[in-house]
Amino acid sequence: MQDFDTEESARQQLRAQRRAKLREKRRRERRRKQILVLSCMGLGVIILLTAGGRLIAGKKKAADTAQNTQHETIEEQNAVLTEVTANIDSDATEQGKDAVKTASEGSDTSEESDISDESDADMTAGTASADIPFAAGYEFSTTDSTSGTNGEVQSTYALLVDLDDNTIVTQRNARDRINPASMTKIMTVLVAAEHVTDLEDTFTITREITDFSYSNDCSAVGFGENEVVTVKDLLYGTILPSGGDAAAGLACYVAGSMDSFVDMMNQKLRDLGLSDSAHFTNCVGLYNENHYCSIYDMAVILKAAMENELCREVMSAHTYTTSPTEQHPEGIQISNWFLRRIEDKETNGEVVCAKTGYVVQSGNCAASYEVTNSGKHYICVTANAHSGWRCIYDHVEIYKTYTE
Repeated sequence: MQDFDTEESARQQLRAQRRAKLREKRRRERRRKQILVLSCMGLGVIILLTAGGRLIAGKKKAADTAQNTQHETIEEQNAVLTEVTANIDSDATEQGKDAVKTASEGSDTSEESDISDESDADMTAGTASADIPFAAGYEFSTTDSTSGTNGEVQSTYALLVDLDDNTIVTQRNARDRINPASMTKIMTVLVAAEHVTDLEDTFTITREITDFSYSNDCSAVGFGENEVVTVKDLLYGTILPSGGDAAAGLACYVAGSMDSFVDMMNQKLRDLGLSDSAHFTNCVGLYNENHYCSIYDMAVILKAAMENELCREVMSAHTYTTSPTEQHPEGIQISNWFLRRIEDKETNGEVVCAKTGYVVQSGNCAASYEVTNSGKHYICVTANAHSGWRCIYDHVEIYKTYTE
């Protein structure tokens, strides 16, 4: 019996040793698998970082040389990432959405991460001098050298005007009726600038204004109900982020109501000789079948704005910070995304001022003013581009190809 117990005990010990060895083997196998997984993850991170570096380099190259859809898509993605990271202002989010899905008006297109966020005091560089050598008058004529716009420009409507002699350099459907979308706000600021006497005067944002901006899905500076802002804030807020709240506030400040201000806008159209081809129903650029003009008309409006020193100052700012208020103690930083996106592109000069727009009926549109390296002055207006970036590239192509 003792021998049997001893033999059985030996077998149990042997089984225990085998089980221990098996457990150790399995532990080592699990450990090897864990190391393998971690190694693969590390390799994946390296690959992603490498690919990311290449993608960034590709984006930079695309910004300099490409004008096709693939390059637009890359830059749009970069724009969204930068805008979300920067968290610059409430409308930056709207601009990010517009880069992805070309949002509805009053939203504009509309990020580069390497652009510094200087205060408004530093951002008026590039404003044209008070004595701009423009030719007199608002009639643009064709010449023997006026050409049709080349196929690289994809916008349905395109126009380039030489302001030094009021001649049309190139055009495509320039006299056709369009909805000007938020390019309308050039007229809003022009009319206001002609009636404002104190930029530091204040205005209280009303519930009517915030409701108007929200209910019409406008881009907005982000002013709140009962917020007390300066007239200067309203001017910059109307142009840089295409703020519907700022435009409505500016209209009410100047004329007492938006309807009365629209009457002033239409009077200005008559003063410029445009009443036969243009008519406005609102100060923001919302779609309405009776709210229309041609890109030729918009070029005339922009020229008049460039001859106004205050308009040039506002429309040339890349960024601006609104005055501190109870609701926004540090102010709200806003940006002109068209100027910031086009500033590193080759255009034979500097695009000094610009205003974008978008509604479904007119696609992405923009009006811009450039001073070339040779000192000449041009206005470019386009409409019905399929994306915000395509609109920018069309302006780049027109300036690069047709300016001196």
